[in-house]
Amino acid sequence: MGEKRIIYMDHSATTYVHKDVVEAMVPYHSENFGNPSSIYSIAHTSRKAVDTARAQVAAALGAQPDEIYFTSGGSESDNWAIKGIASANRKKGNHIITSKIEHHAVLHTCEYLEKEGFAVTYLPVDQYGLISPADLEKAITDKTILISIMYANNEIGTIEPVAELGAIARKHKVPFHTDAVQAVGNIHIDVNAQNIDLLSLSAHKFYGPKGVGVLYIKKGIRIDNLIHGGGQERKRRAGTENIAGIVGLGKAIELATADIEGHNKKIRALRDRLLAGIVDTIPHTHLNGHPEKRLPGNINISFEFIEGESMLLWLDDEGICASTGSACTSGSLEPSHVLLATGLPVEISHGSLRLTLGTVNTEADVDVVLEVLPKVVSRLREMSPLYQKSGKEGGCNVQ
Repeated sequence: MGEKRIIYMDHSATTYVHKDVVEAMVPYHSENFGNPSSIYSIAHTSRKAVDTARAQVAAALGAQPDEIYFTSGGSESDNWAIKGIASANRKKGNHIITSKIEHHAVLHTCEYLEKEGFAVTYLPVDQYGLISPADLEKAITDKTILISIMYANNEIGTIEPVAELGAIARKHKVPFHTDAVQAVGNIHIDVNAQNIDLLSLSAHKFYGPKGVGVLYIKKGIRIDNLIHGGGQERKRRAGTENIAGIVGLGKAIELATADIEGHNKKIRALRDRLLAGIVDTIPHTHLNGHPEKRLPGNINISFEFIEGESMLLWLDDEGICASTGSACTSGSLEPSHVLLATGLPVEISHGSLRLTLGTVNTEADVDVVLEVLPKVVSRLREMSPLYQKSGKEGGCNVQ
């Protein structure tokens, strides 16, 4: 028997490491192993590599190199941005604004700060997952010290009006942070033009290595350190640098932002064909997220009368990798907080499927999914007492 073909459609969870990125990293796992904080020559080689990566990230974001700080990933960057701002500005105020659909790295951090005496406003979203700029402006008080709104949602792919939200924050002189983990490589980012004061990103979302990320901090922003110890990252983030990971991140972001439009054109065409095939062949479906203002590779769709977990297992048996929401919660039986925030009923949100396409996907992959998925949904519905009680056959799809 030959090996089962794997069709990977979970690129919002993680991506493979691009071969050029691997090639760039390898020397820093072997001969170029020096600690950049030391003074001898091989340490200088490591330090120069970190500086190069910092410049690559800055160029991709429209920032200055000395505004780029390397971290262990998106979760640490989010924690640092929120806790660091809260700590540094506590005498000024104790109010933070975020949204109901943020990644748990933001939501759980805000919940932690609530226990420490901070007040947090969780902005609602509309049926598509969009935040209203008017709602944001109404929520700002004289005690507001931070606004944290994600650039693009990791589950439903909706892209928020970041530049407009950032302009409101700037008007009221409140620091604006955005979790851009899903946006890098899919959307052109310019931190100055888009009024962004702090931005989080993670390499493994754009064909870089796991375990390394960035927090962009605009010059002049008051923020305390999250990790204490050594004097790395200009005394802002302690810990010996992950040189190979940082080199990989720099190369990956350079590649990911070289031709965003070309990348998006290919991915969007595959995504649109896959989505059309799903809604045309499977009744009682609901597209989650904005139909147009969404990440190019994202499909999040709910199928009535079935459970998403069962669907994932059946798809996995056919070699198709997908998720029911974010990778961090895919093993949970709790309904998606994102889908519930958009007003989707609990019973329908349980039947959600997220397919996120990337550079490895082909027309042949789409063909296989369109052949397999309708059969999986049909079989699960045949076993569903809810479907049998509904007496539904055929019917219209909801988008």
